[in-house]
Amino acid sequence: MNWTQAQKIADAVLYEGYLLYPYRPSAIKNRQRFNFGVVYPRAYSERQSGSDPWMMHTECLVQSRPEAAVQVKIRCLQLSLRTVGEFLAARSEASSADTDEYRLVGRLVVGERVFLPWQEAVEQEILLPPRELSEATRLTKEFRFPAAHTQEEVQDESAKVVGVVIREKRAIEGAVDLSITPLGGDLRKIAVTIRNISGFDGGTHNRDAVLMYSMLSAHSILCVEGGGLVSLLEPPEDLAAAAAECKNVNTWPVLVGEQGSSNVILSSPIILYDYPQIAPESPGDLFDGTEIDEILSLRIMTMTDEEKREVREADPRGRALLERTDALPPEQLMKLHGVLRGLRSSEQKAS
Repeated sequence: MNWTQAQKIADAVLYEGYLLYPYRPSAIKNRQRFNFGVVYPRAYSERQSGSDPWMMHTECLVQSRPEAAVQVKIRCLQLSLRTVGEFLAARSEASSADTDEYRLVGRLVVGERVFLPWQEAVEQEILLPPRELSEATRLTKEFRFPAAHTQEEVQDESAKVVGVVIREKRAIEGAVDLSITPLGGDLRKIAVTIRNISGFDGGTHNRDAVLMYSMLSAHSILCVEGGGLVSLLEPPEDLAAAAAECKNVNTWPVLVGEQGSSNVILSSPIILYDYPQIAPESPGDLFDGTEIDEILSLRIMTMTDEEKREVREADPRGRALLERTDALPPEQLMKLHGVLRGLRSSEQKAS
């Protein structure tokens, strides 16, 4: 299956809102992140009367030949909590870093380096095997993102261990349901449901704790070979009724790829239109799907050295964003100033 067409758009969805200008952890807007595509643990969701969803459901239509097949890919982020500890007394060699020997701090400065607590994110993916569209199908694939706990020592200029960076992930368990339903002739309905069934008691109202067991920025990609997926935004007239029957919960499926292609659908937690594109002038991701690259790039250039230092030390993606913007040549910046696309002559409009 060819996922290339959807990859750039899917990556933009995956990191939508991951880190917003001014890109500093201390900024208010970056203290509560991951607001898109969150699939919470079922027990917690039900305790909240469903206001925080524990599932994401996609339905779409495909017109297929007998030999056609569909493959589904689920993508999301898993939260990795980074905390920083300072040893009560510097040591000459690494140890198990017992919590009795260090205290958690909000900032650790070691020489020119600054270490900050942060909510990092790890990309996760579930790929279902290709399924033929010729017959009705129902299958479920369960998955588990394992827990992890790592410690990284921090040494000063004299090689003394003065601190520790702790990264922790909680186990996430879930399932993906796929169903294929013939609707007559060459028309099929494909349904994909993502469920979070993690063992979380749902007894806390601490959002950060709940996010540790949640799927973040979750979305699905459906790729069909030997058939054509149907736009749910602008379906053909003869398929409008069937398209209206498709139910999508907490997601928004759109066609992706070159204009007019119909073999890939991205089911996104943010509202898009068919065939969304990343502007070719954009030098890189600014973590905002409605971004105005020129304005954000200019604002980044006005940040103080101390502000840039905080961004650089907090997150590797923020560091890459700074380095890319600082190295942006004037001619590239001018390309961001504005461009007109899709103009038609008055004769074309009249026709």
